[in-house]
Amino acid sequence: MIGDTSTSNTEHNLPELTVSEVSMALKATVEGAFQRVRVRGEISGFKQAASGHMYFSLKDADAVLDGVCWRGTAGRLRVGPEDGLEVVATGRLTTYAGRSKYQIVVDAMEMAGEGALLKMLEDRRRKLAAEGLFDEDRKQPPPFLPDVIGIVTSPTGAVIRDILHRLADRFPRRVLVWPVRVQGDGAAEEIAAAIEGFNGLAPNGEVPRPDVLIVARGGGSIEDLWAFNEEAVVRAAADGDIPLISAVGHETDTTLIDFAADLRAPTPTAAAEMAVPVRHELLAQVIDNGARMTNAVNRALRDGRVRLDGQARGLPDLRRLVEDAVQRLDDWGERLGNSLTAGLNSRRAEVAGTAGRLRKPDFMIAQSREHLAGEVRALKRAGAALINDRTGRLGQAAALLESFSYERILERGFALVTDRDGQAVASARGVAPGDDIGLRFADGGVRAVVSEAGPAGWGVGPKVARTKKPASRKASDERQGKLL
Repeated sequence: MIGDTSTSNTEHNLPELTVSEVSMALKATVEGAFQRVRVRGEISGFKQAASGHMYFSLKDADAVLDGVCWRGTAGRLRVGPEDGLEVVATGRLTTYAGRSKYQIVVDAMEMAGEGALLKMLEDRRRKLAAEGLFDEDRKQPPPFLPDVIGIVTSPTGAVIRDILHRLADRFPRRVLVWPVRVQGDGAAEEIAAAIEGFNGLAPNGEVPRPDVLIVARGGGSIEDLWAFNEEAVVRAAADGDIPLISAVGHETDTTLIDFAADLRAPTPTAAAEMAVPVRHELLAQVIDNGARMTNAVNRALRDGRVRLDGQARGLPDLRRLVEDAVQRLDDWGERLGNSLTAGLNSRRAEVAGTAGRLRKPDFMIAQSREHLAGEVRALKRAGAALINDRTGRLGQAAALLESFSYERILERGFALVTDRDGQAVASARGVAPGDDIGLRFADGGVRAVVSEAGPAGWGVGPKVARTKKPASRKASDERQGKLL
């Protein structure tokens, strides 16, 4: 079977070029088409080599262009290149065959305005600062010697190795690494989740809770470090209870997590130095403190012994003090015996004199009994006189009360007038003709009907006008009562 060789023949007809020839051809084409251009973009990843040449990138929202400025031109630039500056760079386009990249060789540069990323970063910093996330009173110092250290960083790279190596040199501690991406899509979410995850561990759980956290990353451009400027990362760092050390980038790199962290380290290695002290230095310090304490105790003992000896020389002779005390004791003992005898004799004489002045109980009882009998007789006489006086006064009051009784008045010929309800009638105005009244005399009472009323004195006297013979009982007033 014979295959189609048209394609292969065509390829064989193409001239063979070396890589250098292709690179030179591309270089000539690019430089010929873009001999003089002005490019506007934001500087990123700026660095200056030891030779004095400047290297950086110009970027916008969609593309990145590498740039270089040679040492002879760098000194004449009107604007000093910095990350985040938006500039207009003037130069020529060329290629760099060593990396198959095209770049602009800058011979002039001018400011075009504030970089978009730096402006966004500054606006976000002001917003979070206004919320109090960067306040100093929220920060807490890390412990002097933590038992467990949590590290949030990439598991690969030089950062984690530098931190572990530095911790091993200074003071070996238990380290927990939470691997995360430190740049690119999803890096901010992983970093925030790691910080929150460490803070969410139980103090006495299976996985020990760290005493201090280190969030670390190596240096890079502002784009490479942008994950540490995200709000989620900053809020997680500010809200955590575990002290956090930020070690993102080099000393000149600044991210928002640096403001929210409790401490900021210029490098990841410096963060390890902040986290733990130097073990050998601590041992030396402890030994030195022990020696100083021993010397201080010995010096205090020596000084105390010297003071004791000096004070002992100022004390009197103890033997003499004891002899004087013994002599005084003997003297006081003898005087005590004599005073006891004299005291007993004196007290005995006082008791005898007091006993002679005392009266016999029988005599006192008889005297008291006689006095009590006299008091009883006086009390009986006073009681009888009081009863007689009260009896006489009671009889007088009874006689006086009897004389005031209305019954005595009735015995003198008067009568008590009462109405139908039995109430006394004290005035002629209290009755009217036809009223039924009662008349009570000393020996009884009668019922009557009032026929006529008149002024005072009317109807009273030796002669009384004769009244008409009353009509028959049937024709009489139905109100006429019967005399009883």
